Amino acid sequence: MILGLKLDAIPKKIEAPESVEYQRENLLVSCDPTRLNFDVIHGFLSNSYWSPGIPVDVVKRAAANSLCFGMYENGKQIGYARVITDFTAFAYLADVFVLATHQGRGLGKWLMECIMAHPQLQTIRRWMLATRDAHNLYQQYGFSSINEPKILMEKLSPGKYVAADHQPPKPPEKE
Repeated sequence: MILGLKLDAIPKKIEAPESVEYQRENLLVSCDPTRLNFDVIHGFLSNSYWSPGIPVDVVKRAAANSLCFGMYENGKQIGYARVITDFTAFAYLADVFVLATHQGRGLGKWLMECIMAHPQLQTIRRWMLATRDAHNLYQQYGFSSINEPKILMEKLSPGKYVAADHQPPKPPEKE
């Protein structure tokens, strides 16, 4: 028993299928983590306003614990997004980008359409994201500013990614 619940009463973790893909001409959006090019992803994210200097191992760990969407043109990665979710009620959309050389072609919209169409994200009641510059894009998919900002809280740790030791803290020692 855990927290008073029988172990067989706790549902098993939902695993996202790796084969969900969307094709359009020579473009592909895929949730297959083996396709992800971490040189491209890290190169973009480490220079973005939301995660400057993020170490590649942190990018990889975040991807490993998220539902990732890679966008590819002729097999080369040109975009990315990840969803942190329980696959039931809540999802947080993060790290969305299309490389600058591929912008202006509606690819951000198509990436969002693919994310919102994913079969295992159809029961999500609350989606959240943070953006400084793409409000118009996300509003097209039902996102809006928080109606009641006083009900939300955050714990923000700026500079955490570039700390000398970005390993999880050790638990307190027993006395």
